[in-house]
Amino acid sequence: MRTCLTFLLLGAAAAHAAQIDATALDALPPADVVILGEVHDNPTHHAHQAAAVSALSPAALVFEMLDPDQAARVTPALRSDADALAQALGWADSGWPDFALYHPIFTATDAPVYGGALPRDQVRAAIGDGAAVAFGADAAAFGLDAPLPDDQQATRQSMQQEAHCNALPEEMLPGMVDAQRLRDAGLARAITRAWAETGGPVAVITGNGHARHDWGIPAVLSVAAPDLSVLSIGQLEAAPEATPPYDLWILTAPTPRDDPCAAFRAN
Repeated sequence: MRTCLTFLLLGAAAAHAAQIDATALDALPPADVVILGEVHDNPTHHAHQAAAVSALSPAALVFEMLDPDQAARVTPALRSDADALAQALGWADSGWPDFALYHPIFTATDAPVYGGALPRDQVRAAIGDGAAVAFGADAAAFGLDAPLPDDQQATRQSMQQEAHCNALPEEMLPGMVDAQRLRDAGLARAITRAWAETGGPVAVITGNGHARHDWGIPAVLSVAAPDLSVLSIGQLEAAPEATPPYDLWILTAPTPRDDPCAAFRAN
């Protein structure tokens, strides 16, 4: 049964955007890099990620939520102690959702942890100076020296505006897209390092936006490390109107949350 399911998923991945259910996470098709997307505050998404990581037994685990210094603090002695690990990581001041959501992912494997986050000053620099300048000498190797196609640039600016409650000045939108491109490249760099040091496979914990195969981490890796096979998995809270930009995707119930734009409308 596992062999048959793997065969079916391999065909689905090649065709892009096949819907799967959570049971398929136990038999994902093989890939050098498996990107596990999430809506950050959805507990079900993190439970799925932990299950996938456990089944994959990766050689390395990359987190969007950690920078390299934080990742280096994840020791075997701390890994099973959620409170001690959260304190060591400074999680309470990180702005990410409750560490209890993420801790089961850390304990799903004993693989070394890598951080893909970049310093906030560097991300802010991308907004003003562009992603290539902020990234530095290796910008071309990660595709940051090339402008985006006009239609993609426009789409991504519109998405940034919507994500920020339509409250951003129009002149700020190109810089916000550059910041997102910088983060994608930073994650891709962490993945290539993890692969070089461990031989893979590499599992990646990140938001759905970075998991997109059309312009997220997979697109950057196609430039920076084209020999790596990549499988991207998105987790959605509503049925998509169009084909989702992932190799595989899961539909879950939305998690209850306050309207993040309510304050803007009130003002």
